[in-house]
Amino acid sequence: MKDLEIILENKPGKLGQMGQILGKNNISLEGGGVFGNGKKSTAHFLIKEAQKAKEILEFHKFEVKRINDVIILKLRQDVPGQLGEICRRLAFENINILTQYSDHHNQLILVVDDYEGAKKVSEKWMKEWW
Repeated sequence: MKDLEIILENKPGKLGQMGQILGKNNISLEGGGVFGNGKKSTAHFLIKEAQKAKEILEFHKFEVKRINDVIILKLRQDVPGQLGEICRRLAFENINILTQYSDHHNQLILVVDDYEGAKKVSEKWMKEWW
């Protein structure tokens, strides 16, 4: 799975158009969100076939900013403070979270500035909590 970062015009119908194009090409969005900022919005979606999605969207004149590696973590829903703790651990290693959202399985999705470092932190986290 990868995170696809897309810049959308912030106007009615653009997200729907994007979703229809991907759906017609049998590409599923497994999580993500769209964040408006003036005339543009930034979308982040978790996709299995990110390169294929990028090529299709660019063919249809969508601005795909990048494909990002992701850290996928399962947090314990019965334990308050999990998000804060994993963020603290990443910050302690000087790893910045660029984007955070959830997937359709209630897993935490992170795009970070140091993927390999975050991978080590997340592997240790998963061993401790699961």
